[in-house]
Amino acid sequence: QVQLVESGGGVVQTGDSLRLSCAASHKSFSRFIMGWFRQAPGKEREFVAGINRDGTNTYYAAFVNGRFTISRDNALNTLYLQMNNLEPEDTAVYYCAASPSLVIITTRRDYVYWGQGAQVTVSS
Repeated sequence: QVQLVESGGGVVQTGDSLRLSCAASHKSFSRFIMGWFRQAPGKEREFVAGINRDGTNTYYAAFVNGRFTISRDNALNTLYLQMNNLEPEDTAVYYCAASPSLVIITTRRDYVYWGQGAQVTVSS
C-alpha cells in the first residue's frame, strides 16, 4: 500500500507560479511511475504530466505547453509539479498518482495509488 499526500495548492492570480509536492509513504517509491492529474468542476479527471522511475524521462499533456515541470526526488520519496504562468483554466484539484507500469502512462485506470488532491485556484 502506498499513501500519497499532496501539498502546495492555493489561490493565485493569472501569471503566478505554484509548486505542488506529493509525499509518498512507500520506501520503494522509486519503483513506481508517477503522474499528476487534475479535475476541474464538472469535468473528467485528466492527465497532466508523468515521470519515469529515475526521473530521466517526462511526458506532458498538450495543454501544459511548456509551463509545468514534473520532477521527483527518490531519496525523499517526493514528487513535484512546478507550475508557471498559471491561467484560470488551470483551476482544478490536482492529484498525484503511482503506477507499477514500466513506462510513463497517461490513462487513469493504470494508476493504482492516488493522493487526496490539492486545490489550485487561479483568479483572473
